[in-house]
Amino acid sequence: MKTDWDVIEVLRFARHDWLNKIQLIKGNLALNKIDRAKEIINEIVVEAQAEAKLSNLNIPQFASLLLTYNWENHSFQIEYDVMESSVSGYLDDEWLTNWSRAFFNHLDSSIKPFHENHLSVTIEPQMDGTRFFFDFRGIIINKMQLEQFLETKGSTYPEVVIQSWNEQELSFDFLVSPRK
Repeated sequence: MKTDWDVIEVLRFARHDWLNKIQLIKGNLALNKIDRAKEIINEIVVEAQAEAKLSNLNIPQFASLLLTYNWENHSFQIEYDVMESSVSGYLDDEWLTNWSRAFFNHLDSSIKPFHENHLSVTIEPQMDGTRFFFDFRGIIINKMQLEQFLETKGSTYPEVVIQSWNEQELSFDFLVSPRK
């Protein structure tokens, strides 16, 4: 998994994404599908707002991981939502990024490739810390590998609370308390 993006690579991928979106709008306008073109524009606005909220959380490594993850070859796509635009207290960006990257690697190797697999990450600041919700939808083929990772206890692993888990979904959350 590539983790170090240089400025030129980031600009190239961002430009490619924007050109694809503009082509979708142009194509729908050419077909006189005005309502669909408006929907695409609204989706772009919502996506840009989510990117701005994520970028403003003061966890740049984690934000970079989420912003660039879909640019690489993986068995699932990530989408994210930030419930609020600020996090109270300092979050350990390096720890959060390393844990998330390890989870993504375990998930990537535990699901059916070439299937519509999606992971939604929701970030919700709360009074006692920041809650991270992970909601996967797709086909899980190696549940044991994921169980071993999620059940790991210790100072470098959060206490994961599993909401639902079967062969087609995995939903869990954990709270990260701010560090001083």
